[in-house]
Amino acid sequence: MFQQAINRYLNNFRGFSREVWILTIITFINRSGTMVLPFLSKYLKENLGFTYGQVGWIMVCFGFGSMAGSWIGGKLSDKIGFYKIMVFSLFTSGLMFFVIQQITSFTGLCIAMFCIMVVADMFRPAMFVSIRTYAKPENRTRAMTLIRLAINLGVSAGPALGGLIIVGIGYKGLFWIDGGSCIIAIIIFWLLVKEKKPEPVNPHLTEKLLPASPFKDGPFMLFLFSSFTIAMVFFQLFTTLPLYHKEWYSLTEVHTGLLMSFNGIMIFFLEMPIVGYLERKNVPKVQIIMWGAFLMALSFFVLLINNWVGVLAINMLLLTVAEMFSFPFSNSFALGRAPRGQEGQYMALYTMTFSLAHIMSAKVGMEIISGWGYATNWLFMGIIGVGAGVSCYILHKKLLSASTL
Repeated sequence: MFQQAINRYLNNFRGFSREVWILTIITFINRSGTMVLPFLSKYLKENLGFTYGQVGWIMVCFGFGSMAGSWIGGKLSDKIGFYKIMVFSLFTSGLMFFVIQQITSFTGLCIAMFCIMVVADMFRPAMFVSIRTYAKPENRTRAMTLIRLAINLGVSAGPALGGLIIVGIGYKGLFWIDGGSCIIAIIIFWLLVKEKKPEPVNPHLTEKLLPASPFKDGPFMLFLFSSFTIAMVFFQLFTTLPLYHKEWYSLTEVHTGLLMSFNGIMIFFLEMPIVGYLERKNVPKVQIIMWGAFLMALSFFVLLINNWVGVLAINMLLLTVAEMFSFPFSNSFALGRAPRGQEGQYMALYTMTFSLAHIMSAKVGMEIISGWGYATNWLFMGIIGVGAGVSCYILHKKLLSASTL
């Protein structure tokens, strides 16, 4: 019985190409070194002495840079190919992380954070397009889930190690490790994976079947709104929650890192079997995303119980399950919705919703906390999470209606 369970679990990891596995490995290396983000708000607040408002504006610049980078990366992926964009983005952003640690002024950090995110987030739409090239159609959702597993396994190790590095040698060490991991990861990719051209698009077929612009794809626009709202709620994990851990419950960086590691470990063991099971059952992707949105809302409603530290573990549990339902299937839905030849533009818009969510999540969350306290922020995030679930329900009905025409 135990051996059968192990075999069923391992079957979820079979059938991927060599390129997908290499992409997974370099993603793990890169994400393991990404220790700056979970502690960025704390670094800006505690080490550099910025106010909540200033921290919020720096994160706004972070988000705008991410949006610009996502759009540029998507457009260039369609024009010159995803491979060149991936190599340029990771190598250059690694070098930039070495420099940004020397900048301590408010204006300088706003500019530097914008610039580094323009370069760094060119990688994201290019990476999504690469999956369409390197993975078989029947494996794409699982391939994206595999990449997410690498991200979360890296993130589960990164924050815990990051907390120890902060205690041992300070925040500066995080920037060196983050930059170094970017460079090491992309060198491995460049050495082991050769550029593969996607199948050429038939121009006559393109004129008949492809929409003139993803902006004219109504269901996709509604999907982007839902994705943005879910991501805005989720990104509280990296902006306001670490501060809440410290200020309300007096947790150390190590404790915060361990809680985030719990998130990554759960995803590592459970996400691929859950995705495989739901795919075998042919559950509609948008319906699964809707479940995730409602669970995301619930994870913040429980934080209104603010006199017991154990509620932080419950919050992380619900948030993790919501993440496993929402993000693998939203990634897959966006890529599957993209017509051939417009993958970069569709995935650019999809990743831009996450960048915009970074802007809104950080700024809105910090402003609400500054003016009305943590409880009001948790209530607000829970309510808009419910709104995201309702939007997914409407989208699901629209898609069902369109399929019956």
